[in-house]
Amino acid sequence: MTGNVPGVPWRTIEQLIGPVLPELGCDECFEVLDTYVELEIAGAPADAQMPLMGAHLEGCSACRADHDSLLALLLSDRGEQHDR
Repeated sequence: MTGNVPGVPWRTIEQLIGPVLPELGCDECFEVLDTYVELEIAGAPADAQMPLMGAHLEGCSACRADHDSLLALLLSDRGEQHDR
């Protein structure tokens, strides 16, 4: 569902019904979250290397919160900030 219809909030609809493509579950996401965050910090194309992660993080607020917390923790250890 990527059509552009005026007045229809497609992003909200996609979040409610979930992605059309295969998706990781929360357990699988949690298992590889550290790798994904480390790729992001290194400046590597994390979404290209782990495309299912990006889709999951966009649709799952709990895993997104874990991601953001881990990213902030690792960056604080390095004395950096990251805007996503």
